[in-house]
Amino acid sequence: MSVRTEILGSSLLITIDRPQARNAVDAAVARGVAEAIDQLEADPDLRVGVLTGAEGTFSAGMDLKAALKGESPSIDGLGFGGLTERETTKPLIAAVEGFAMGGGFELALACDLIVAAEDAKFGLPEVKRGLVAAGGGVIRLPQRIPHHLAMEFLLTGEPVTGARAAELGLVNRVVASGEATAVALQLAERLTANAPLALAAVKKIVTAAHGVPEADAFEAQRKEMAQLMGSADVREGMQAFAERRQPVWTAR
Repeated sequence: MSVRTEILGSSLLITIDRPQARNAVDAAVARGVAEAIDQLEADPDLRVGVLTGAEGTFSAGMDLKAALKGESPSIDGLGFGGLTERETTKPLIAAVEGFAMGGGFELALACDLIVAAEDAKFGLPEVKRGLVAAGGGVIRLPQRIPHHLAMEFLLTGEPVTGARAAELGLVNRVVASGEATAVALQLAERLTANAPLALAAVKKIVTAAHGVPEADAFEAQRKEMAQLMGSADVREGMQAFAERRQPVWTAR
């Protein structure tokens, strides 16, 4: 299998497993990631997904050899790697070791949080092959860091280390080499302590608010809040606070 999944508590660890190809994305990987996200979304006991790569490499991006044979690393409606254009309700954390190049970087950008080894490499080298980072790189990167820094990534194609990515504000945690997955899972556990409907609402509101007038953003937020306030989890959260105990979430 090109993608492995493992349930760890309330988290789903998703591992791209093609180390012989530096975990490059071919059609099989795209299908595997899409199926793993399906599993995450469908299982009510799973709250957070952690995406990583096997044997010290996140992903070298699109498998050019497979692409030359006619394989597509994208899935209609879901995007590159079965993820970059997908709307997900549950948080995703990228755990990056080694290379996150091209489409690999774009997979990380499609996640909500990023944990990176200090010596990881992030880059969008598509211009060196006559291409552009069309899996979300040219769209998302300028939204995450200042314009001129994003343009340096996109126009030079040169990579930066995980430590430099942290300085730019691209990653949430920078860790020693080999520790990214463990720290990402620890971060996932912190998220799973929170109400799942609230986490989903945060994701929806942030997405709806991007690039729209403030009044439209607040209107979208009002709709989400109306649904959230009628949930059993909101009542449970308030009652647990009053009773000085940990809440028991039901996602209802």
